[in-house]
Amino acid sequence: MTTMVSPGWSRPSNLLFATEIPADPKAFAFALEQAKEFGAYLTIFHAYDTLVVAASETSGIRYYDYQAAAETEFVALQPLVEEAKKAGVECQVVVRPGLPAEQILHYMREKQIERVIMGTHGRGPIGHLVIGSVAEAVVRTSYVPVIVVGPNVFADRLDNYKTRTVLCAVNEEERSYTVTALAAQIAFEHKARLVLQHVIRPHDRLHTLAGRTLEQMERDLHLLIPINLKDKLQVEAIVVPGDPTDELLYQCKAQQADLIVMGAHHASMLASFSRPGVVHKILAHSSCPVLTVSNLVTELAGEHKKQHVHADEVYMAGVF
Repeated sequence: MTTMVSPGWSRPSNLLFATEIPADPKAFAFALEQAKEFGAYLTIFHAYDTLVVAASETSGIRYYDYQAAAETEFVALQPLVEEAKKAGVECQVVVRPGLPAEQILHYMREKQIERVIMGTHGRGPIGHLVIGSVAEAVVRTSYVPVIVVGPNVFADRLDNYKTRTVLCAVNEEERSYTVTALAAQIAFEHKARLVLQHVIRPHDRLHTLAGRTLEQMERDLHLLIPINLKDKLQVEAIVVPGDPTDELLYQCKAQQADLIVMGAHHASMLASFSRPGVVHKILAHSSCPVLTVSNLVTELAGEHKKQHVHADEVYMAGVF
């Protein structure tokens, strides 16, 4: 199956850093490194759904001051612009009122953003709930790849960030060609190693193997690499039984991965709140940035087949 991976998905020229206030310093450091590497334009985007309430000195009547709210948020983000300019990155701040996820997605389409970068920090239980819901909505419904810099990403790894090893989570049954093709393209452009990993849940082992050995399955994973890149990449395939989250996080450290690439499936509202899923756990615990590919991205790439969502592969909104 052939997919058309947009050049801007692997080498973006228009980046969006979606942030709360205060900004996540690790996520911004990564966004800045990405902008420097690609010579990309960087937009620092903040949407607020809390209102600044002011009172008239003469009447004492309370009213919502939208302009004051926007100006306050805008000023708070200006130091990031100055930091970007010192690094030689062309940058602007955009502040808009409204529901954050909705505004982020709307701005992405309006300005043809090619990659979104987000952090995961929050301020207390309520902060985590709001930021988690925003991150989940953007990851699941973005039509471009989204990179999440989680709380366990080491800050020192983001200074002069280089992509030397790309770890791609592959579901061999679903055969997500777009996820693998994008990971391969990123690895090629960075002259990086590509590690394809598929984890077989113990209760799915007989069905998934279908008479094959693990070694045969590993050879089959190589078939997911685009033909034009097959002889241009250093590729290692790993197929193991176990828990997908544990095995992927283990390989992330064992392979010293600089980037994880994985698909992000839709999840029902009930499933989102009922249990933490693989994607959430990876975002929450990965020691390197994670690039997610939504179903909308795969559809734009020409991969229109319906994806099967395993019961464990769901999001838990409000946790990351």
